[in-house]
Amino acid sequence: MADKKQKRNNRNNVDEDYNPRFKKVRKKVCPLCADKNLVLDYKNADQLKKFINDKGKILPRRATGACAKHQRDITVEVKRARQIAILPYTAE
Repeated sequence: MADKKQKRNNRNNVDEDYNPRFKKVRKKVCPLCADKNLVLDYKNADQLKKFINDKGKILPRRATGACAKHQRDITVEVKRARQIAILPYTAE
């Protein structure tokens, strides 16, 4: 029985405890919580472009790494910037 297990490990050439489906993923840190001096402003288009994709859509929390509170703030500021034509609603 031990021979079969040894052969299987040699054949696959992997460690028994290693499972690629359960890799440890580092949790993203909210960029606004990490830097207390960073303040969102709807007039600063360069800052807000980090939170929208190339089509003009607001990126989700899993992509930006923002916490729920700051993701709501990002959404409000992007929508304000769109309203006064600093950011586009859609890509051209």
